[in-house]
Amino acid sequence: MQWKELYDKAAEKLAPRAVSPFIEAGGVAAAILTAAGNVYTGVCIDTACTLGMCAERSAIANMITNGESRIVRLVCVMGDGRVGMPCGACREFMMQLDKDSPGLEILADAETGKTVRLRELMPHWWGAERFR
Repeated sequence: MQWKELYDKAAEKLAPRAVSPFIEAGGVAAAILTAAGNVYTGVCIDTACTLGMCAERSAIANMITNGESRIVRLVCVMGDGRVGMPCGACREFMMQLDKDSPGLEILADAETGKTVRLRELMPHWWGAERFR
């Protein structure tokens, strides 16, 4: 799957909205491509009690619910259409998913097609030896 397709799948989920007086959702969206070739999407869920989740983790929860755990590509689309990088919590969560997670490719710039690997964002990760 090309980056443009993955970007478009995430962007179509952007729909900022109030879910309740305490919860807002849809201001950021993410799409992940799995090793099996499936695409899962998710949106950020922001809560007054801070128990919400980022769009990336929302997409990952969708993937896990469907029985998969290996991501090969990720794109995160911000509310203004730019791509964004996963936060520290999302980076850590992705590293813990699969032994091949360090090779996960993340779109860093939609215009140039520049990408980074998760290992570049998480050098010297503490848990690698558990996958051996």
